[in-house]
Amino acid sequence: MKLSFLFLFLLFTLGVAAQGSSVKIALLKYNGGGDWYSDPTALPNLIEFCNENLNTNINPEPSTIEIGSPELFNFPFVHLTGHGNIILSESDAMNLRVYLEGGGFLHIDDNYGLDEYIRREMKKVFPDKEFVELPPSHEIFHQKYDFNEGIPKIHEHDNKPPQAFGLFVDDRLVCFYTYETDLGDGWEDIDVHHDPEDLRQKALKMGANIIAYVFGQ
Repeated sequence: MKLSFLFLFLLFTLGVAAQGSSVKIALLKYNGGGDWYSDPTALPNLIEFCNENLNTNINPEPSTIEIGSPELFNFPFVHLTGHGNIILSESDAMNLRVYLEGGGFLHIDDNYGLDEYIRREMKKVFPDKEFVELPPSHEIFHQKYDFNEGIPKIHEHDNKPPQAFGLFVDDRLVCFYTYETDLGDGWEDIDVHHDPEDLRQKALKMGANIIAYVFGQ
């Protein structure tokens, strides 16, 4: 299945390049009661920023996809967020594992309150792996935009520093987990959180770095 995914993904990528078609990215829908749908304007705004500043050709309307769906393999990048509980079934966990091992990429953004649940559930996906904190020198912080101190702080909650963690498969970063930063809030329409423009730009630029890193692998 992994080889099939890699083959199909290669064909998809070549087709996009040849036809000038847009690539789609997706928001993950999950069970457990958490608000997977939070920050509804975040991904559309990030896409617009990337298309304008990175010269990407991402479809302006992100898809919504369930973790266990076979359609997960249609997306090179998926995003997961929320404030509360998340529960992955055995089939969800297996589907996500095969997707990540086969070349897909997951960005998890803790919208405050997700941490204990996502760490528990990602153990179902990779029982033998632990989240590793990424240093500011990691290349994801140095794509088009340089973040010499690592992940930026967008919103304050518990006076904790922002952190970025990763899960790796064969030395490839497959899951990027942003904690105590609220990147997604910074991507939202300006009238949602009324963030200063410089703070919002930090969030969008870091998001663009994530996209640039994924598409450049």
